[in-house]
Amino acid sequence: MGAKPTRIFSFGQWTAGEDWRVQLAHDASDYTLLWTTRGQGRILLNGAQAGLGTHNAIAIPPNEVFAFDPGRQGIGFVALVAADHGFALPEKPRHLRIRETGAISEMTVLFETAMREFSTGRPLAQSALDAHMTLVSVWWQRQIALPDHLPTAPNAAARLAQRLTSLMAQPENLGLNVADYATRLSVTPTHLSRACKASTGRTAADLIAEYNLHSARRALTETDASVQDIARHLGFGSAAYFTRFVQTKTGQTPTHLRKTAAKAARSALSPRA
Repeated sequence: MGAKPTRIFSFGQWTAGEDWRVQLAHDASDYTLLWTTRGQGRILLNGAQAGLGTHNAIAIPPNEVFAFDPGRQGIGFVALVAADHGFALPEKPRHLRIRETGAISEMTVLFETAMREFSTGRPLAQSALDAHMTLVSVWWQRQIALPDHLPTAPNAAARLAQRLTSLMAQPENLGLNVADYATRLSVTPTHLSRACKASTGRTAADLIAEYNLHSARRALTETDASVQDIARHLGFGSAAYFTRFVQTKTGQTPTHLRKTAAKAARSALSPRA
């Protein structure tokens, strides 16, 4: 097992009021497991956008681009597991819609008990979480072996969109535009954008902008790097261009976003009267 601990959150705890962290197209270094217990939403995964409903199980390996919107009434759990987890989890992204009562009850109980272990911090809590994740992995193995859950072949548009998002997740491609990606994928920019729009509801430019915005907001809120250094790292031509990009997408300058995030973090840590 890796040294990084498993973490269990409710959807609300996971976003902590910052919905952009999951709703913008991005990838994560953790293995992400989602279990919805109520609500209707959407998920971008495997180069395609799909509806998200009650009792959906989603497995997202590290470095896979996704966007998750559980909807206003969406409730559920997320498990963040180290990339070198050692559990027998799906090697590729999977989205299952569970209808069998026993399987629904089993997964819900597993997440609820794992959440209690994580929240209470009792002695050997991490060992207990690892045991729960082992059972979760067994649940997944059983479900994906069922005929009802055999994966369907993606269409051509989804395959192309997925190839784009795979390239986006590679650090050396930061700063590339639609034409650059189209060249690497041996298609025209127009064809790439049409395929992405058909499969994800977003054009290629939209996907790239979302991914860049998520990377920018993470860097601004989680590091002390200067705006100029962040702009350079993300492949923007100048700090001024980066500032215009962030302000256009969020209505705030990078500096203001950083100050707002720092103020919110201080408020969350302050004792309440």
